[in-house]
Amino acid sequence: MKDQLLCPHCGKIVKTYRNPFPTVDIIIEMDEGIVLIKRKNPPFGWAMPGGFVDYGESLQASAVREAKEETSLDVTLVSEFGTYSEPDRDPRMHTITVVFIAKAQGEPLAADDAAEIGIFNKDTLPEKLAFDHGKILQDYFASLISSKTK
Repeated sequence: MKDQLLCPHCGKIVKTYRNPFPTVDIIIEMDEGIVLIKRKNPPFGWAMPGGFVDYGESLQASAVREAKEETSLDVTLVSEFGTYSEPDRDPRMHTITVVFIAKAQGEPLAADDAAEIGIFNKDTLPEKLAFDHGKILQDYFASLISSKTK
């Protein structure tokens, strides 16, 4: 019976559901470009700073925390950029990410899950990006071009 979940009110077996895990990713804008980290853990590759939302934490608080943990930067969230939810976006499990745009100043330093850190622009992005971050950054840079033509 340990694999079964019982309703605390009526005692009947409750069907368990597999739900996606909420995550956040942060596009940190600096004068020189955007901050990316090289992941220490699988899946390897360069990525936007981000991670899992902790229980009891807002998406915004999670984004600020993850940015600080991985880049040592204090960020100011500017806007919510978008939500990405393709079931295969993370090879480990189904996740849904909310992407934020943030501003930061200072010197980024790799910390926590980051083995390396760098500042990139559209033309200098690394070839190997983790997750669906290539698609997200493509959308981001396209939105910058679009907003300049309006």
